[in-house]
Amino acid sequence: MEIAKNKVVEITYQLRLDGFEGEVIEEVKKNKPFVFLFGSGIMLDSFEGQLKGLKKGDSFHFTLGYNEAYGEVIPENVVSLPKKIFEIEGKFNEEMIYVGAIVPMKDEQGNEYDGLIAEIQKTKVKVDFNHPLAGEDLYFDGKIINVRAATKEEVSHGHVHGHGGHDH
Repeated sequence: MEIAKNKVVEITYQLRLDGFEGEVIEEVKKNKPFVFLFGSGIMLDSFEGQLKGLKKGDSFHFTLGYNEAYGEVIPENVVSLPKKIFEIEGKFNEEMIYVGAIVPMKDEQGNEYDGLIAEIQKTKVKVDFNHPLAGEDLYFDGKIINVRAATKEEVSHGHVHGHGGHDH
């Protein structure tokens, strides 16, 4: 069965930066494959485009340029916020807010974002709201472990149920 819309796909892969010999930043192994509903909108279109038409047992090896993945680093997405907003009961929360921490935040409209604490200054905290992989080319090597038709329920819910998927 070929990978196409409304198929449940199980894959293993290594994701690298800086080329196919570069640092492995994510690895999914056969004992716990990545399972997703193809064409449901949860994966990058460019990623799915590379897998479309492949079958169980096929290998894949491709690059997604940053413009096909998470885009450029946008300087305006790095903001300095008042240090006071990170206080709890008048005290700066050093256990939660440190350089390298990822913190969930909301804007005035209630939209949720994850921010990377980039710098802590005397009165401000610099937070980077760019995707962690923005500006990076992504190098994938992997294998198709299984392809099956999605159930009507999986298609209507937009995600996989059961093994490797979502349980209700």
